[in-house]
Amino acid sequence: MTNAFQNYHLQLLTHVRSILAALENAEQVPEESHTLFLERFDELLALLPAEPLQSQYLGQDLMCQVIQRYPQIAHLVPRDLLWFFGGDCLHFMPDAELDLYQQLEELRYEATQRGEPFDWNVQKQQLLASRQAE
Repeated sequence: MTNAFQNYHLQLLTHVRSILAALENAEQVPEESHTLFLERFDELLALLPAEPLQSQYLGQDLMCQVIQRYPQIAHLVPRDLLWFFGGDCLHFMPDAELDLYQQLEELRYEATQRGEPFDWNVQKQQLLASRQAE
């Protein structure tokens, strides 16, 4: 069973999957290894809603591989996915960005403890705006 937070990240993963498919259609990558990679990516899309904890290692591995194997699209990988999967993905995020996501995570935890809804995107935009105002 997925929650809104997982659904949000599933949407981001689906977006990255569409970018990867576009690379294949543009014939910018070797077809055979790319097809196998897309199959593993599809496994992640199926596993995340069913087994969120088990999907973390596969997600970390695939996000790191996207950045390493496909540097031409690394800038298109949503930073939220790097934070969501954590682990080695965090090496691709600068300290200021890590601080932002840590703050977001703390706000999400506090809202959950109070039983309040938490909109990740709204809170992220508010934090970014407050940082720019400083």
